Amino acid sequence: MNMQEAADHAEGIIDATLKAINPSVEVMRGPSSESSCTDFKNDGTGTGSVSRRRYVMTIISDERRGGFLGVVERYWKKQGYKITSVRNSADMPAISATAPDGFEVSLEFGYKGQAGFHVTSPCVTESKVTEAPRKPLKPGSPEAKGLPYIHSDFWSASTPITSASPTPSR
Repeated sequence: MNMQEAADHAEGIIDATLKAINPSVEVMRGPSSESSCTDFKNDGTGTGSVSRRRYVMTIISDERRGGFLGVVERYWKKQGYKITSVRNSADMPAISATAPDGFEVSLEFGYKGQAGFHVTSPCVTESKVTEAPRKPLKPGSPEAKGLPYIHSDFWSASTPITSASPTPSR
């Protein structure tokens, strides 16, 4: 696998994870990054790693964050991912895992409840990587602020999730 193929695969991991979230959430692409992999002497190895990010623009209320993390954790486990860390924080919870093919994935809540998915590839053959397409942001728009602003009757609710599952969106 080369770095472009790894970038495409990372996008696929995020896409598949988002499909598992019901009701769905709105996201926007974050910045991509790439780096060279080095050996113990910090010499280049002819390999590199890529990262892809998506930010959830749907408001996930404090009361629904645990449920949101739970949906993602169950999906990842079902896919054979190994959960590597869980940050049990009321304000900024997070979960990280390793996919069977070595890709590292995480879902983290940050400032003002901003949820973000981050996928990093293992070291793969170095190659050119195209940036994932990102929609230009209009200055002053809600998107440009980089914080969740889209209301969801389910995810933005101020009540905890009941044991009943949400009905599929049509």
